[in-house]
Amino acid sequence: MTFAPRQYDDIIHVGHFFTIGRRVVMDLSGLSDDEAKPMIDFASGLVFGRCGAMDRIAPKVFLLTPRGAAVPEPTGSV
Repeated sequence: MTFAPRQYDDIIHVGHFFTIGRRVVMDLSGLSDDEAKPMIDFASGLVFGRCGAMDRIAPKVFLLTPRGAAVPEPTGSV
């Protein structure tokens, strides 16, 4: 799932899909640093509390991986 929340209330969707075991790409690139910070804080707490992982895959774009969900390895050359 990919989400690009535009306001803090939108972060509920990230939390919902993460807690049901789906990997979530959280794209905050359309937000200012001040708007993105509380969403990163929420995602960090969510991932920590549920023993998952959070990786930055681009500036202001994060992959949230629940515990037990495999992250596919890249294939081939770029």
